[in-house]
Amino acid sequence: MAVTAPAVPPVAAPVQPRRKRYGTDNVSGRRMWGRTAIGAVIALVFLTPYLIMLVGSLKTRSEILSVPPEYLPQDGLQLGNYQSMWDTPETPLTYNLLSTIIIAVFATLLVLLVATPAAYYTARFRFPGRMVFLFLVIVTQMLQPAVLTAGLFRQMLWLDLNDTWVAMILINAAFNLSFALWIMHSFFAAIPKEIDEAAQIDGAGRLKVLFRINLPLVWPGIVTAVIFTFVSSWNEFAASLVIMSTAENQPLSVALTKFIGQYATSWQYVFGVSIVAIVPVIILFAVIEKRLIGGLTAGAVK
Repeated sequence: MAVTAPAVPPVAAPVQPRRKRYGTDNVSGRRMWGRTAIGAVIALVFLTPYLIMLVGSLKTRSEILSVPPEYLPQDGLQLGNYQSMWDTPETPLTYNLLSTIIIAVFATLLVLLVATPAAYYTARFRFPGRMVFLFLVIVTQMLQPAVLTAGLFRQMLWLDLNDTWVAMILINAAFNLSFALWIMHSFFAAIPKEIDEAAQIDGAGRLKVLFRINLPLVWPGIVTAVIFTFVSSWNEFAASLVIMSTAENQPLSVALTKFIGQYATSWQYVFGVSIVAIVPVIILFAVIEKRLIGGLTAGAVK
């Protein structure tokens, strides 16, 4: 009897490693580089005005006004421009910067103090006139300080608050309260009520439910409201121009106009003050950038 040899299994051909075609986000390398290039161009477009201000603050006035224009300083970097603008007696920039910081910070804190419980209450309770109240709140967003400066001036005179930080804190808080209330209302409304009910069953009161349970969940909305209120208060001009008459109490937005004359403008100082004014805002954005992005994109994915 013949013995048959055992069948030898076929040897599989070696698998050639596939060339990685896609990146981590399933986008081809060519498209990724294309998007990066487009993003760089867009960023350059938005950053160009700030670069022009930065370079202009380091030029002499004659270089800024030269025709044809000089894009780079020809006489060296004029770092003394910053020293000169700080030493100008008509514009005490140190006090102006302090005034801007105090007004923006305390206006933001006042908005959070009022908007947080108001947004929580309107989101959790159905009371008579609720929708009318929310509609009136959003209508106030249509009114700007520039339209109401005369009335605000007379009101602050009646309250004996004219030319004070308190006046500008109240005005900035009032004009930013509606946006903060609405953005936080939407975040509170997105939280299931069952979370509150479970906490109350465990013995938590309303305040504890608000501060210990809800606030951590709506933190992105709070950050968004903080950014909007702070930047709006930092840049406010019309009401400050009318209400604040003392040079030391005026914010940077008003102090900036002191370098703009009827027949001549010290553009190197205008650019310098503008650079100083945007640095704190950039720092604030850098500190809470991640939470800001979370607040703007929250709700995009269910």
